[in-house]
Amino acid sequence: MSANSVYLAYLVAAVLFILTLKGLSSPVSSRRGNMFGMTGMAIAVLTTLSLTHNVGLILLAIAVGGTIGAIVARRIEMTAMPELVAAMHSLVGLAAVLVAMAAFNNPVAYGIALAGESLHSSNRIELFIGTFVGAITFTGSIIAFGKLSGKLSGKPLRFAGQHWLNLLLGIAMLGFGIAFFLSPSWTPFLIMTAIALALGVLLIMPIGGADMPVVVSMLNSYSGWAAAGIGFTLNNNMLIIAGSLVGSSGAILSYIMCKAMNRAFFNVILGGFGGEASAEAAGDGVQKTYRSGSADDAAFLMGNADSVIIVPGYGLAVARAQHAINEMSKVLTEKGVKVRYAIHPVAGRMPGHMNVLLAEAEVPYEQVVEMDEINNEFADTDVVLVIGANDVVNPAAKNDKSSPIYGMPILDVYKARTVLVVKRSMATGYAGLDNDLFYMDKTMMVFGDAKKVVEDIIKAIA
Repeated sequence: MSANSVYLAYLVAAVLFILTLKGLSSPVSSRRGNMFGMTGMAIAVLTTLSLTHNVGLILLAIAVGGTIGAIVARRIEMTAMPELVAAMHSLVGLAAVLVAMAAFNNPVAYGIALAGESLHSSNRIELFIGTFVGAITFTGSIIAFGKLSGKLSGKPLRFAGQHWLNLLLGIAMLGFGIAFFLSPSWTPFLIMTAIALALGVLLIMPIGGADMPVVVSMLNSYSGWAAAGIGFTLNNNMLIIAGSLVGSSGAILSYIMCKAMNRAFFNVILGGFGGEASAEAAGDGVQKTYRSGSADDAAFLMGNADSVIIVPGYGLAVARAQHAINEMSKVLTEKGVKVRYAIHPVAGRMPGHMNVLLAEAEVPYEQVVEMDEINNEFADTDVVLVIGANDVVNPAAKNDKSSPIYGMPILDVYKARTVLVVKRSMATGYAGLDNDLFYMDKTMMVFGDAKKVVEDIIKAIA
């Protein structure tokens, strides 16, 4: 392909990626957005293949990677989507590090230096930034994967002098980066990379489970900037544009997540909440009373209501109850009950987790309402069914100044006339906080597996 044809193809792909982000902003247009993204990626890949002489090896790598990806995508459960996303982020970070190493090892082949000449100063900066961002993304995403999958504890891991250690490592990494810039050699490059890998672990380990949605979106942003760094190293405008889109959108999403949790971004990075609150909840020694009921009781209350709002949480995904809850909604709607779903921005383990879950169950888009749009309607709602959610409906965020989540916007479930909560037990949520909602006079706890409870409710209503 001629140079002009390459630039034109990359421009078309870039426009399609922008349309992808636009399409993914709404469930109604998400399918079209995905089609734009796949088409843009196909154009970008085919264009890149036309510029290389090693087509066979690249196609082999695509075939192997595509096969693995297809197998994983078919087998993955919806509950495991957050850790899958984190694992994908880690691969992007690893790719950035490996490409930077390969480019430094043979800069002539990558077109960033002429034979017998040293790397240009701008290329040294690109390699430095791409490497340390990629390294932090790689190890940070692995830790996030471990926390989200339960292989590592979701509690914050803190120790004395932690922030000072991170600061010293950051300064050391910058120092070796400067040494690499002044005199390119493997020693400062590898030391800088090793420090960045360690920082990725140290930055994510202190973050508590309650802040995981922010971490996922933050790592998404990091992976985008890492991809952009690869683009500069390879002198590939398409990668620069695509990486910048992912990086900037991830940063915006991180801001939205922090706002939804009333958290400052740097406070999340410097250590999330969860550990101390858990100790407080477990150690106050106060025995609280609550009211419990059966699926038949819940069915009677909802079947005789005029309006029902369902608040889904991670427990819904764990129980794989999304299809059952949609069937229950249909039964209630046929009886003349107005049914809607209230979605908190950080419900689940990643941004949009509940939206994806309900879309998979083919819940009508018009029934799914975001927190800001539905909060004013709880006071006029007969019954709210909280299924698998905890921290995002905790009234302590509004009335307990000593609570770690005080000031965090929540779904105003406590204002409804009757609240039904489906849980396996009275255990605390991912943030480790007890929930005053469960002990209110208007609340009835229904214990059991969410899917089984909902199925029993359907039988009782019908």
